[in-house]
Amino acid sequence: MSGFASSNDLTEKVVSFDELGPGLFGWTAEGDPNSGIVIGDDSVLVVDAQATPKMAADVIARVRSVTDKPIRHVVLSHYHAVRVLGASGYQGAEIIASDVTRDLIVERGQQDMDSEIGRFPRLFRGKESIPGLTWPHVVFHKRMTLWMGRREVQIIQIGRSHTAGDTVVWLPKEKVCFAGDVVEFGATPYCGDAHFTDWPATLAALKALGAEKLVPGRGRSLLSLKDVEEGIAGTAAFTSDLFAIAKAGAAKGATLKQVYDEAMEVMRPTYGHWVIFEHCMPFNVSRAYDEAKGLDHPRIWTAARDVEMWQSLEHGAAAKSGEI
Repeated sequence: MSGFASSNDLTEKVVSFDELGPGLFGWTAEGDPNSGIVIGDDSVLVVDAQATPKMAADVIARVRSVTDKPIRHVVLSHYHAVRVLGASGYQGAEIIASDVTRDLIVERGQQDMDSEIGRFPRLFRGKESIPGLTWPHVVFHKRMTLWMGRREVQIIQIGRSHTAGDTVVWLPKEKVCFAGDVVEFGATPYCGDAHFTDWPATLAALKALGAEKLVPGRGRSLLSLKDVEEGIAGTAAFTSDLFAIAKAGAAKGATLKQVYDEAMEVMRPTYGHWVIFEHCMPFNVSRAYDEAKGLDHPRIWTAARDVEMWQSLEHGAAAKSGEI
């Protein structure tokens, strides 16, 4: 079996817990998946659950360092296993997701769980504590508002980008946004289930909210307008550059391998230093190529498809680097 680039990524990351405003925190981990914390008058909301209940305990410990209020809500920014499978660790909390996110869990949640755990074992520390798929208790269409006492929390399915169900948590008074994987900062967007055609409009909708501070899906908390703009612009540039290469390749009849090789050559000088670049690119190019050829609904990634794709695109490079 081919070893994914992530298989050799065994270094634990240093967690930062940044205050974005009174009762608002970003839990970030050097490019690993982030979580957000919103403290209301009587309770706490967490954005993204982490990958396992054991890893959720790390977030809960940070919450307990700043408040003893109960965690009553967990919002899922999308359906990916690395974000949602730790939800059972927040005992008694109500799980909230967009209707599209729930539909994707129904359609492909189990396959996604199996494939993600295989791809990136370090991110599923304590995977034996996962009781199964995460199912939301509350499902909303497009937008809902949660009042945590006097604190207004808008939960918005912002548009298709990283997945079809992408959701952001927006605090309009405080101008703070928890963006999920709609935005990354210094980390490579994972685009294996993406909608490249829609991503620019989704980023425009997010930018129009007017966030002054933002927690991306990966990367450090963005604590200034300049950083927020840089995060949005960087994500836009990466995804549009990649899709342009895929569209040009598909138009001239290039194979997936040819498009992949071109994308790596063209994009590595600009983006190769971003976290998980080598891991994400085979999945990213595969999806970009499919969409460029007219496939709107992303194909389901299974553990078997992961290996087949990785071997076809990376076998030569991996063999030279000792990854297989």
